[in-house]
Amino acid sequence: MTALHIATPEDVDRLLPMIAAFHVEMGIERSDAQRAEVLGPLLDGIPHGVAYLIGPRRSPVGYIVITFGYAIELGGIEAFIDEFWIRPAVRGRGMGSEVLADLGPALGQHGVKALHLEVKREDAAAQKLYTRNHFRLRDGYCLMTRKL
Repeated sequence: MTALHIATPEDVDRLLPMIAAFHVEMGIERSDAQRAEVLGPLLDGIPHGVAYLIGPRRSPVGYIVITFGYAIELGGIEAFIDEFWIRPAVRGRGMGSEVLADLGPALGQHGVKALHLEVKREDAAAQKLYTRNHFRLRDGYCLMTRKL
């Protein structure tokens, strides 16, 4: 079982380098100041999301950020995996699957009815991980976004 710890403001110095590494991998252009600004409310307990450290709290091997919404169609609270990253040196050891297995029941206990994620079409490894962990394409739906 891979440990998940809810991140707090004291964890910012552990989280920010991992988020920066994820952003480099994904081609997301954000400054360290922008990352710190958007992360702050999550660490302070904003009700719209939560950040978890993966592994030992003092030396985590990754993180996952969950955000919350509400869907009548799905019966209430829905959650999105906003970012999910594990250090490259420890990937392939089953930690990602363990995190997803532990996260589902934990979120369900708090009333979450569905967990969504977005994955790059060409990322076969990530798609395989998510499919193995019971994520499915929704028939007839595709994610569309309008930046404001």
